Amino acid sequence: MTIKTATFSVSSSTVEQCPPTTLPEYAFIGRSNVGKSSLINMLTNNGHLAKTSSTPGKTVLINHFLINSQWHLVDLPGYGFAKRSKKEQEKLEQMISGYILRREQMVNLFLLIDIRHEAQRIDMEFIEWLGENGIPFAIVFTKADKLSRAKANSNVTAFMKSLEERWEELPPHFITSSSTRQGRDELLQYIDDINRSL
Repeated sequence: MTIKTATFSVSSSTVEQCPPTTLPEYAFIGRSNVGKSSLINMLTNNGHLAKTSSTPGKTVLINHFLINSQWHLVDLPGYGFAKRSKKEQEKLEQMISGYILRREQMVNLFLLIDIRHEAQRIDMEFIEWLGENGIPFAIVFTKADKLSRAKANSNVTAFMKSLEERWEELPPHFITSSSTRQGRDELLQYIDDINRSL
């Protein structure tokens, strides 16, 4: 897939405010500071599309970006950011779960995982929740350039193995790096394949 146009569409604070469109949506989510904005900018060839920041937890709305006038890329707030108040955290969780469970246009959720770390409980709980609710998702490992290829592969293998205990069929997974553009073609091809099947 060649991305010719990628434009900001709208920010929403609830699923009800999301655009009234029938276009397929691909949502991106992960723990704060997982490199989500950088990945979105790398995928779309637009360094300024999603706002990157050295301060984690900047995304607090559901952000829609229109790609090639054919589908929406949706940037969801990160989860597990400790510096938020309990009330703020609960509000974000409601926004995220509302979108994921009720947005019919969402055809796939990409869950971002920092490749450098072992499986975190918060990620595993989120994956369990996706499974319990029958949400179609794929795992995207980020920051692969920070490790040697062997170490990156071994971390991914260990992570996927930890899922095998609870999952009969493992979700698709991708290894990416925003700085080297690793995984970009595979991820866009996956989206393209789903779009063609709809």
